[in-house]
Amino acid sequence: MITLATARRILAQLRNDHRTVALMVLVPSLIMILLYYVIDNEPVFAQWAPALLSIFPFLVMFLVTSIATLRERTSGTLERLMASPLRQLDLLLGYGLAFGAAAVLQVALALTVSLTWLGLDLRGDLWALVLVALLNSLLGTALGLFCSAFARSEFQAVQFMPLVMVPQLLLGGIIVPRDQMATVLEWISNVLPMSYALEAMKLAVVSGDLGSDFWRDIAVVAGSVLLALVLGAATLKRRTP
Repeated sequence: MITLATARRILAQLRNDHRTVALMVLVPSLIMILLYYVIDNEPVFAQWAPALLSIFPFLVMFLVTSIATLRERTSGTLERLMASPLRQLDLLLGYGLAFGAAAVLQVALALTVSLTWLGLDLRGDLWALVLVALLNSLLGTALGLFCSAFARSEFQAVQFMPLVMVPQLLLGGIIVPRDQMATVLEWISNVLPMSYALEAMKLAVVSGDLGSDFWRDIAVVAGSVLLALVLGAATLKRRTP
């Protein structure tokens, strides 16, 4: 009940923050449209689309949630909440539910635009594509909540974005296939959740036969979401000094 009450409170705050809602829901779709016309080549865009559908929702949700959680601390809201029966895990699960609802809208719009306007050829099942895209958004949310515990200002929260994103993009198999990397880099890639998110998205788009590799990737991403939430609850401070 405490978790649900927290989620309702955050959703009420989001409802009055139109710019943040627009950032979460509209920006991934707008960037997809922009890159479609920049590339101006449907076969090439189709190759990049799975990666784009994984990266942009992850990036936006990471940025928004890390800053939103930091504001709870710097404004003193979190310290007042923690004086109640609310626990750190209740707060983070409430954030996860609230931003998960926003992620549903974000994913629905991005996929609708990609499959209709941008003409993305979906050979797999739509439900698999929705599942992977939603998990990617939740992964960005969970990592944003976790990293916000180590930031003292909004500027520091933003600085975590390249620290979290760049290694996962470089080692996730977008530029060079993971099995062609140096052995050490491949080992690092194997422990980064985005590697599995990108692979699962690729399988969901181009494969009509989802096998054990797909479900392994789904399990790793879902487990990473839960792990990030638990670690975030363990490291969350009541307020920022």
